[in-house]
Amino acid sequence: MRLGVGVGRGRPEEIIARARRLESAGVDVLWTGENYGYDAVSIMGFLAAVTSRVEIGSSILQTYIRTPTLVAMSAAGVDALSDGRCILGLGTSGPGVVEGFHGVPFDAPVGRTRETIEICRKAWARQEPLAYQGAAYQIPLPPGQGIGVGRPLRLLDHPVRDRIPIYVAAMGPRNVELTAELAEGWLPGWFWPEKAAEVWGPALAAGQARRDPALPPLEVVAGATVAIGDDLGDLRDRARGPLAFYIGAMGPRGHNFYNDLAVRLGYEKEARQIQELFLSGKRDEATALVPQDLVDGTTLIGPAGQVRDRLDAYREAGVTTLNASVTGPDPEHTLDQLRAWTA
Repeated sequence: MRLGVGVGRGRPEEIIARARRLESAGVDVLWTGENYGYDAVSIMGFLAAVTSRVEIGSSILQTYIRTPTLVAMSAAGVDALSDGRCILGLGTSGPGVVEGFHGVPFDAPVGRTRETIEICRKAWARQEPLAYQGAAYQIPLPPGQGIGVGRPLRLLDHPVRDRIPIYVAAMGPRNVELTAELAEGWLPGWFWPEKAAEVWGPALAAGQARRDPALPPLEVVAGATVAIGDDLGDLRDRARGPLAFYIGAMGPRGHNFYNDLAVRLGYEKEARQIQELFLSGKRDEATALVPQDLVDGTTLIGPAGQVRDRLDAYREAGVTTLNASVTGPDPEHTLDQLRAWTA
């Protein structure tokens, strides 16, 4: 199992020190995201300049706010700056961010993801001038659109790699199925090893049945808060907060993918109640309703032996990379233990 860590935010000198420390500690992948903060591509390019070995992944680049060719250009640029260390993590984000922050309609998420992947791979391959006719994207624009002067073009620069690995953040069955069919890797949300087969198994199997044999085995990147110690009840309590926020506030009623996932994990009643409370401004009450089982199932917080046993459960569930959010009384020692256990 490989080990990844989110590089976080901060002043440039802080990011440099953190990235180099994590690389020296043997971390395999540094991840950076964007949500509705700084864009991920800028941070990835910066990381490429201050590291030499570690892979650099986006978790995630939002597809709705970029054309597929811009995604391809950005990933190729980071890959060149890092000498072939880029992982292109893609995701749709959610309607609250896409429509509320970017002013872009949130439509056909699965189809747009498929077309973005296909266009990126055609652009990087440079086998012919780029042309693509899909439901969401038409390259060049067809007759009758624009001013009618578009023609197929090749990516001007020659990419370091013509197949940069694409990982997709996917939680819903259709998106997970697409990921298993087309992507090199999968970034699931709230990975609970003992429930993964029940929640995602059918979608993964359906996608794998259509997977191109030329693709490598699907990488599975599971994120988890990690803290090692004997008396960490306060950290387990604090882990409720982010879960409540995502269940309750990451999208309106009927359009919250995290709420949907909580339902599929077996918490339909709690998911509904948490959302109602959170949207009514009762954040503390919503947080208190997050089930302890959900916290324990999706985090790695506890004594060393317990965390190590849980890592074995992640392996058995197919996880190939642990994306650790390291906290607790001694994060550096925790990171050293994780590196030893995942090696």
